[in-house]
Amino acid sequence: MNFVNDEKGQGAAEYILLFGGVIVIAIAALLIYQSYINQALALNSEQDISAVRESVQNKSTG
Repeated sequence: MNFVNDEKGQGAAEYILLFGGVIVIAIAALLIYQSYINQALALNSEQDISAVRESVQNKSTG
């Protein structure tokens, strides 16, 4: 009955469960934010710069 009192593998099992939980949360976050990520991949810097300039001009004149 020594194997009942042996706790050498307990730490490894806890790390596996911890990393498994982190991976599940990361995958869930990717699925939730999938549309945002796909939109961010199609970056258009010229359009973004124009939008920022318009915003700054509107705030300075308004």
